[in-house]
Amino acid sequence: MVPKGWSIESLGNVTNKVGSGVTPKGGSNSYKSSGVPLIRSQNVLWGKLDLSDVAYIDDKQHNKMKGSFVCKNDVLLNITGASIGRVAVSDIDEANVNQHVCIIRSEELNSEYLKSFLLSFQGQKQIEQCQAGGNRQGLNFEQIKSFKVPVPPLPEQQKIAKILSTWDKAISATERLIDNSSQQKKALMQRLLTGKKRLLDDEGQRFGGEWERLKLEDVVTKTQLGTSERTKDVEEISTIPLIKMGNLTWGGFSFDKLETLPKSKVDESLILKSGDFLFNTRNTPELVGKSAVWKEQKVQATFDNNINRITFNQNINTDFMCLYLTYGKGKSLISSLSAGSTSVAAIYWKDLKNIKLPVPTLSEQQKIATVLTTADKEIELLEQQLADLQQEKKALMQVLLTGKKRVVVDGEG
Repeated sequence: MVPKGWSIESLGNVTNKVGSGVTPKGGSNSYKSSGVPLIRSQNVLWGKLDLSDVAYIDDKQHNKMKGSFVCKNDVLLNITGASIGRVAVSDIDEANVNQHVCIIRSEELNSEYLKSFLLSFQGQKQIEQCQAGGNRQGLNFEQIKSFKVPVPPLPEQQKIAKILSTWDKAISATERLIDNSSQQKKALMQRLLTGKKRLLDDEGQRFGGEWERLKLEDVVTKTQLGTSERTKDVEEISTIPLIKMGNLTWGGFSFDKLETLPKSKVDESLILKSGDFLFNTRNTPELVGKSAVWKEQKVQATFDNNINRITFNQNINTDFMCLYLTYGKGKSLISSLSAGSTSVAAIYWKDLKNIKLPVPTLSEQQKIATVLTTADKEIELLEQQLADLQQEKKALMQVLLTGKKRVVVDGEG
């Protein structure tokens, strides 16, 4: 049911232009270091333009492409490739686009309102339904013109856009905080894990002295590969999560694709305990060597035989060791050990045990791990806040862009 005062229109009926450009003759060789921006699909993100790596063309080339001039407030839609469906509004006075970006210009639709609609569930669903081109996904102009768009009066469009922009600003601000915090943590890790910055001990004195260089095998008391059992077709009520190489990240875990095993098939000695250090022994060359410390993210779990559980002696803080081996020089050292083909690489204990690591005293290890873990928790909190904001905005879009919730336009009673 269409809300009172609204209409449902084909996009082609409420636009002045739907079209794209071309790649200049000579391709990237014709790009200049300055001039008129040429907006490509990588510049059109989800809701905003990123011009950090924009290409430029000269005035002569720009004037040859008059049909794809971009004006301020034009809506830009990616129409081919993996980024299909991304939408942004132009905030620059003069630019051009290539054939992968469609310009949508309208006098009847507020640009920010149209952007929000195209990014909404209803808009993205129409984009998905209209994709064409076989293996090369794409949208053509007639399909874009056929999109059905709810059209409230222009003042209501503007108010809806203004409300949603408030959420966009909060989301952008949180993203900047995450980026800044991540950069600060990275700089802190660089200094702490190399000894360039020394922390204070429990008495308020700065740690001093040289770090000892030790072979890994000298600080390890036990290694243990996981189970070779895999998911069976036979259903069993009692199961246990199986941590595989895909569940390990650099310093953490991902549970998006988590397999299980029947408990009856799991050796009790392979049940993970809090504080276990897990090392990925086999993966692609880029991912082999990932490691993380198990913190009982799941009540009980086991691990497979592509993962080595390494137990350190009492002089090693496991969190410190994980931080060192998953970042900077430690990560590079681990990567240098991998052996295998271009698609599969392995790191064997016989090689891993011989690497030499700079190791501070246990108390300094603990201080470093605490500081960096606190920084991680702050970033995780910001990431949760971002996810909450994005979910709340999504729910708000659903009711505002369908008229289920009406806004009060300025000047109305």
